[in-house]
Amino acid sequence: QVQLVESGGGLVQAGGSLRLSCAASGRTFSNYAMAWFRQVPGNEREFVAGIMWNEPSDRYADSVKGRFTISRDNAKNTVYLQMNSLKPEDTAVYICAASRLSAISTLRNWYNYWGQGTQVTVSS
Repeated sequence: QVQLVESGGGLVQAGGSLRLSCAASGRTFSNYAMAWFRQVPGNEREFVAGIMWNEPSDRYADSVKGRFTISRDNAKNTVYLQMNSLKPEDTAVYICAASRLSAISTLRNWYNYWGQGTQVTVSS
């Protein structure tokens, strides 16, 4: 059974940094696409960043490009999201996702597995 467990969220001041982790278990993810989404209550879940396990390919939402970096540690089966220059509008629950399809997509229904999420709050 695939499990995705996020950690690293918290409260930070505007301009600060956080690093989120997503520990994946339950199968081999070598051909999977991994992604971070975020959601604010009352809003749709939105794509933040995505990465492939087995090739140097990544993708970012325009709103985070240049501030966030997605990376992976294959040996640890863990995906990271380094978030710098945080803004109050980055406040959301950040959710890790995995897709059996070997490509990165911004579409929610592309992804087969989801974590529970970790709260990120950026104060002004």
